[in-house]
Amino acid sequence: MKPLNPFVFKPRFRTLAVLALLGMNLWPGLLTAAPTSRSQTSKTNSLRSVFILPANPTEGRDPFFPKSNRPYEAAMTTTKTSAVDISALVIRGISGPPDHRLVVINSTTFAAGDVADVFTDQGRIRVHCVEIKPRSVVIEIRGQYHELTLDNL
Repeated sequence: MKPLNPFVFKPRFRTLAVLALLGMNLWPGLLTAAPTSRSQTSKTNSLRSVFILPANPTEGRDPFFPKSNRPYEAAMTTTKTSAVDISALVIRGISGPPDHRLVVINSTTFAAGDVADVFTDQGRIRVHCVEIKPRSVVIEIRGQYHELTLDNL
């Protein structure tokens, strides 16, 4: 079998190269054709994506994690507006000088303004310590203010 001579295809290659260059020069003119009417120039079609979180699995699922309950947790937490049972929160002690008091609620230490999770038998409760008084403490739980008193001293 005779090897191919690379110089035989050279004239064909030149023709293809010239056609390609002409095509690149003419192509932008084809893409930017003038509009046929004024209505096309005045209207701009802009599409906006809107995603609504489903409230339950029948309204939709996460396509990447179909077994996940994450999309529905936001809807579930907003329905929990029940009152918090603060009987499980107990002041274990109040200490520190009057200008920087500390309080221990269950097993968590707070200063005025601190936010932390307190673990109880009922579960975890997010507590915001608003003010520490000499014999009591004002706390905020889910937007509700409560005052716990130090009864065991």
